[in-house]
Amino acid sequence: MTNIHNAPRRRWLALAASSALALAAAPALAQTDFPSKPIRLVVPFTPGGVTDTGARVVGERLGARLGQQVVIENRPGASGNIGTQSVATAAPDGHTLVLGFDGTLVINPHVFAKVPFDTVKDFAPVSKIGDTALVIVTHPSVPAKTLPELIAYSKSLQGGLSYGSSGTGGTPHIAAEMLKVRTGANFLHVPYKGGGQALADVVGGQLPMLYTAVAGALPFIERGQVRAIAISSAQRLPSLPNVPTVAETIAGFEVSSWIGLLAPARTPKPIVERIQRELHAVVNEPAVKERLTKLGITSVGNTPAEFSEQIQADLKKYADVVREAGIKID
Repeated sequence: MTNIHNAPRRRWLALAASSALALAAAPALAQTDFPSKPIRLVVPFTPGGVTDTGARVVGERLGARLGQQVVIENRPGASGNIGTQSVATAAPDGHTLVLGFDGTLVINPHVFAKVPFDTVKDFAPVSKIGDTALVIVTHPSVPAKTLPELIAYSKSLQGGLSYGSSGTGGTPHIAAEMLKVRTGANFLHVPYKGGGQALADVVGGQLPMLYTAVAGALPFIERGQVRAIAISSAQRLPSLPNVPTVAETIAGFEVSSWIGLLAPARTPKPIVERIQRELHAVVNEPAVKERLTKLGITSVGNTPAEFSEQIQADLKKYADVVREAGIKID
């Protein structure tokens, strides 16, 4: 005979068991249900640049693998701060991502008096997409042909050797200031509103030197309109095998710009891991790697933990450089 007094207890145990099963299945369900609608990828810069084009190359294939369209939304302003901040406050469900850029995430917090986001607390890193090498180029009239000669030449000039960059606080500016700090070079910064005009002025002879991304400078280097002095990546580039790295002169010197994907903080781990897996597959597709290489981007698909570690390490590295160089944007 069933004891009627045990019925409530049996119902309670059954309810508890079903609740436990539901909680255990929650991560799996979250992963299975994602994505349930198109994914918005915010690019915090204007259309047409290397970062924007890279995002579109990756976004197209990522959407195909996830089964939902990845829609690129350009939200430029304040050196990337505006678009990046919009994702920091978005719903943490994986349907809104940001194209993270080292200049925005690890340099802006040090050069701006205030940024509207916390790089570490407000985002969940997904994966790096790739690294973009930087190169020092000069007009052919500059007598220096090697980095040691360029540094010595700058020191011989009373007013210093002027160099251009894509803007104050950008990665090329920081790289040049790191070089100054390490070598005592007498470089004088001339900020531009974009790398294209600065490059045009070097080609035209109005500016003697430029620190810029390899992608934009490569055609002019190949035509002999500018001279490549050194690249600041860790290894020489296949596209410029005869151009030495800065590290060959200054041990340990490495500055590469990078891009990657981040989600809002508190995005469920299974969703972050799903996006990371698909992105890792995308950046390793031969056709995608080839298209990124033409943009000057070397494919890198790492884990959320590895990407997070690099972000935090770069935050510290650039804090020291910005402080020593006294770089500030009001």
